[in-house]
Amino acid sequence: MAKLYHVPLSPFCRKVRLSLAEKRIECELVEERYWEQDPDFLRRNPAGKVPVLRIDGKTMSESAAICEYLEEKYPEPSLMPKGTDARYEVRRLVGWFDDKFHSEVTSKLVYERVNKKVMKLGFPDSRNVKDGAKAIKYHLDYMAWLLDHRRWLAGDVMTLADFAAAAHLSALDYISDVDWTRSEAVKDWYAKIKSRPAFRGILADQVSGFPPPAHYADLDF
Repeated sequence: MAKLYHVPLSPFCRKVRLSLAEKRIECELVEERYWEQDPDFLRRNPAGKVPVLRIDGKTMSESAAICEYLEEKYPEPSLMPKGTDARYEVRRLVGWFDDKFHSEVTSKLVYERVNKKVMKLGFPDSRNVKDGAKAIKYHLDYMAWLLDHRRWLAGDVMTLADFAAAAHLSALDYISDVDWTRSEAVKDWYAKIKSRPAFRGILADQVSGFPPPAHYADLDF
């Protein structure tokens, strides 16, 4: 069985978890307090980051590389389209969420509200929280624009781009930081994706000291 070293609200870990679950790859989850720099964990990934996946006799790090490996080694069901242009668009959007969205939103809301307390790094920076709350509106509007032109974020089929976006938004939804009234299209998209069997483990997450809101696991909001 595969083993994933993760933290529950990490969007990068959630993206890998969703890929594994969608491909029906059984995986043991091991919660890793990576910030404590445990020597055993650093031997698995000298970068000291999660996720780290142990699979097929290999130890892998970096969520993008892990997801690419899973797609190539376990191609069904596919999370990447066939055409070159379509695959580019998926990778572009995965990069958008894991880079720009993460920098402007996730790091300023989830990390400030949750990670700082868990890691005992003090209180949230109110400036960062305000900036994140402002920036997410722009990103939700961009997602709404995409969904006005497509069935899913990158095209007519669900792809890794949808899982990357859902990984970030689900972590934010856990702390009630997503205004689902801003776009009916985005809300409907998220309702579809969180109704998938692959999402069950994500919706069952519990972070000590941070109970999720009642709607978090409600498939009908």
